[in-house]
Amino acid sequence: MATRPELATSLPLPPGGGFLLVPVGSERIRTPDDLNEQQREFYRVADRFSRERVVANADRIERKDYELLRGLLREAGALGLLSLDVPEAYGGLSQDLTTSMLVTEAMSRNGSWSVTFGAQVGIGTLPIVYFGTEEQKRRYLPKLATGELVAAYALSEPSSASDALGARTRAVLSPDGKRWILNGAKQWITNAAFADVFIVFAKVDGEKFSAFIVEKGTPGFTVGPEEHKMGIRGSSTCPLVFEDAAIPAGNLLGEVGKGHRIAFNILDIGRLKLGVGSVAGARNLVALAAGYARDRKAFGRSISEFGLIREKLARMVVLVYAGEAMSYRTTGLVDARVAASPAARDTPAFDRDLIAAVEEYAIEASILKVWGTEALSYAADEAVQIHGGYGFVEEYAVERIYRDNRVNRIFEGTNEINRLLIPGTMLKRAARGEFPLFARAQAMEAALARGELPRSGEGPLARERRLAELDKHLMVHVTRVAVEAFGPDLSEHQEVLAALADIAMETYAADSAVARALQAAGEGKLDPVAEACVKLHALEAHDRAWERARRAIRCSVTQPAAAREQLAVLGKLHDEEPLDLVALRETIVRATLEAGRYPLGWL
Repeated sequence: MATRPELATSLPLPPGGGFLLVPVGSERIRTPDDLNEQQREFYRVADRFSRERVVANADRIERKDYELLRGLLREAGALGLLSLDVPEAYGGLSQDLTTSMLVTEAMSRNGSWSVTFGAQVGIGTLPIVYFGTEEQKRRYLPKLATGELVAAYALSEPSSASDALGARTRAVLSPDGKRWILNGAKQWITNAAFADVFIVFAKVDGEKFSAFIVEKGTPGFTVGPEEHKMGIRGSSTCPLVFEDAAIPAGNLLGEVGKGHRIAFNILDIGRLKLGVGSVAGARNLVALAAGYARDRKAFGRSISEFGLIREKLARMVVLVYAGEAMSYRTTGLVDARVAASPAARDTPAFDRDLIAAVEEYAIEASILKVWGTEALSYAADEAVQIHGGYGFVEEYAVERIYRDNRVNRIFEGTNEINRLLIPGTMLKRAARGEFPLFARAQAMEAALARGELPRSGEGPLARERRLAELDKHLMVHVTRVAVEAFGPDLSEHQEVLAALADIAMETYAADSAVARALQAAGEGKLDPVAEACVKLHALEAHDRAWERARRAIRCSVTQPAAAREQLAVLGKLHDEEPLDLVALRETIVRATLEAGRYPLGWL
C-alpha cells in the first residue's frame, strides 16, 4: 500500500487570493521541483499507461468503443490510478491533491479518455468520498476504485446549465418514506452510456436543492441517445430522463437542501484538475509542434528557422512554465491546509477540513480553470498553424487535439462564469471582513499619493518582481475604483468583473512564475531558459493586465475629467522599459528544438 507523501507546512497559510496581499517571492510556494519520488513514480506509471494503452488505442476510442473504455478504466484501477482520492478503508490509496493532479496531467494525452477518466475519479466518485454515508461509501467506493463500477455526474439540465441552482428536476419522498421519486431531465452527462452509478441533483419538493445516488437499471430512469460532438467524440455524452424513477431513501447524498455544497465544492476540485490537465496538454503540444517544425522543410530550410514559427514555439513554452507554477502552487496550498488538520485521516471531521481547504482556494481554482484552458486553446491553435494544411487533416494528432480542447472552456462552469467568480468571491469575502482587500487598497492608494511606486531593487529578476507588483497595484486600484463607481450594483457590470478577473489571472501567473524561478535558483544561478521564460511572460502579462485595467476604468468612470484622472494613475503603474524580446525568444526556442519537447521538464 502506498503511503501518503509527507508535507511540510508553515502556518499561517495565506488565504485564497492571498497572492495580492504580499510582496512577490516573499512566500515559499510549492513548485514541480518539490515533487517527491513517490509522486513522480505515480506520474510515470500513469504516463506510461496513457501512452501505451490510451494513445495506442486513440482511433478505437474515437469510434466510441465503450467496451474498450470500460476495460481501460479497469486497467487503470488495477494500477491504483482510480483510487488516489479514495480512503484506504474503502480500498483506496488516500493520496494528496498534488499526487492526484499529477495523474490527471498524465491522462491528458487524449481528450476523450481524459474526460472519461476525470468523470470517474473526480465528479463521479468524490461526492461519495466527501459526502456519503458509511453505508454508501462501503457499497460504492471499493468498486469505483477498481473500475468495476463506472460513475457519472448529472448536474446540467436542458434549461439550466451554468445556472445549476435553477434545476427543474424534482424529488419527492414517497408516502411510506422508503423511496425518493425523481422526475426531470439532465443534459450533457459524461460516461452516461455505460455508467453504473450516477450522482444526480434534484430539488426536493421543487425547492430544496439536493443530491442523490441513482443506479443504472432503476425503473423510470433512462439514458438518451449519444450526442454527436465536435470534439471528445470518443467519450460518451447523453441526456438522462427520470419519469417517476424510484430510488431507495438511503440514496440521498448528504442533507436535503445542501446539494449546493456538494455541487460547488466538487466543481472547484474539477476546475483545479481541468486547469492542471490543460497545462499538461499544452506541454504535450510543444513536443508535437517542435518535432514537426524541426522536420518540415520550406524554401529549402527547416520551418523551425523562421522567426514567426520560433515565436510561436517560445510563447507556448512560456505559457507552460507559468501554468505549472500556478498549478503546483495551488495544490500545495490545499495540501498544506489539509495537512494542518487536527482530525484523523478519513474521518468525517477530516473530510470537512479538506472541503474547507478546497473552498478557501476557490479563487485560485477558477483562475487555473480559465487560464489553463485558454492557454491550451492558444497552444492548440498555434500547433495547427505550425503544421499548416497537415494540421487540418486527421492523419496528424493536432487535428484531434484542436477539436477536443474547445469544450474545456465550457466544462466545469463556463470561462465567463468563472471570470465573474474570481473578483466576486474576493469582494464577498472582503465585505464579510475575511479578506483584507480594502485595507490593502487604502495602503496602496496612500503610497501612490506619496509618489511611492514599486521599484526594481536588486538581485535576480528584479524588474520582473516589480512588474508583478505593479500588476497587484493595478488589480487592487481598479477594484477600488469599480466598487466606488457601482457599489452593490457592481455584480451587474459583467464586463468590468471580467476585466478584473483577467488582471487577477495575469497577476497570479506572473507572481507564481517569478517565485518558481527564484526558488529553483536558490543560492545558485538562474536557469537561463527559465529566466527567459519569466522575463518574457512577466512583461507581456503586465502589458495585458494594464490594457484590461484601462478597459475596466473606461467602463466604470464615465465623466471625462474623472476618467482622465484615473487613466493618469494607471499610467504611473505601467512599465514601458524596452526589453530584447527576440533574444529571450531565441534562448527558449533553441533549448526547445534541441530537446524536441518542453525544455524545462521536471521528471
